[in-house]
Amino acid sequence: MADNNFIDYIRIFCRSGHGGAGASHFMRNKLTAKGGPDGGNGGRGGHIILRGNANLWTLLHLRYYKNVLAQNGESGSKNNCTGQDGEDIIIEVPLGTIAKDEVTGAIEAEILEDKQEVIWLRGGRGGLGNANFATPTNQAPEYAQPGEPGTEGWKYLELKVLADVGLVGFPNAGKSTLLSVITAAKPKIADYAFTTLVPQLGMVAYRGGKSFCIADLPGIIEGAAEGKGLGHRFLRHIERNAVLLFLIPADSNDHAAEFQILLNELSAYNPEMLQKDFMIAISKADMLDEELKAEIANHLPKNIPHLFISSVTGEGLMKLKDALWQLLNKPVSA
Repeated sequence: MADNNFIDYIRIFCRSGHGGAGASHFMRNKLTAKGGPDGGNGGRGGHIILRGNANLWTLLHLRYYKNVLAQNGESGSKNNCTGQDGEDIIIEVPLGTIAKDEVTGAIEAEILEDKQEVIWLRGGRGGLGNANFATPTNQAPEYAQPGEPGTEGWKYLELKVLADVGLVGFPNAGKSTLLSVITAAKPKIADYAFTTLVPQLGMVAYRGGKSFCIADLPGIIEGAAEGKGLGHRFLRHIERNAVLLFLIPADSNDHAAEFQILLNELSAYNPEMLQKDFMIAISKADMLDEELKAEIANHLPKNIPHLFISSVTGEGLMKLKDALWQLLNKPVSA
């Protein structure tokens, strides 16, 4: 799919349906001249419902869907007939979608599973008809309830990519090349910065028919947390990854400093990201001999596992898969 078809933020106006009014009516027919109250209840207004769809990976289909207006409930009628409920509107969204209110910024719904349904905006309750208010002392009530109004307001949907492993690194670190080698994904690869403008997902085939999902995320630069480069548009997608794989090229001037810059940007955007599992992979390792590898390893953080890999020769790729699988499936107590 083309880059401009990846939409991860949509602003829409939503209104759930108003409840129908209850009826105020008295039975009148050729056999009964002055019957009792028989006004029916109003129908419920239509809900606006979010439903997870594992086959979607973007909010593109909602790009021109700016007004979501659910149907109102019908009014009640005579003979204790309840009005018809307003038809619900179901909005299908990709997994990882968060629904927020524009004014308060509060998270109102979160879709993480396929076919998961959440009533986002609840329709107004239908009013009671006058038949509900008859009592021994008031046998002919002439009033009924109006329907309750629906809920309305500007909302927005935000997509945060769901992947087991997120590739983090500066532009041209070799993330797209790695993804193309260990998965069937075909990301854009070129010798200039920011070839990846949107997240690219791929499934890594592992031993015994197992697999896990890896995301090539757009290249980060120093100052991304303040909005430089792709800024928050990039960083929000890292929040959902269980493991972060920091990719640092072998020809970097200072491997430890580059890792620290990446870490600082994550911390500035959301300190909770530092609680994730990290791994460092030195890419383009075919350029290095054993002496250079030892020197680079000596400057890397001791508490974070590291590997030397080459997407060109395949060096270390199976070890990388094993290490990522172990991190993804470690006991919760660890």
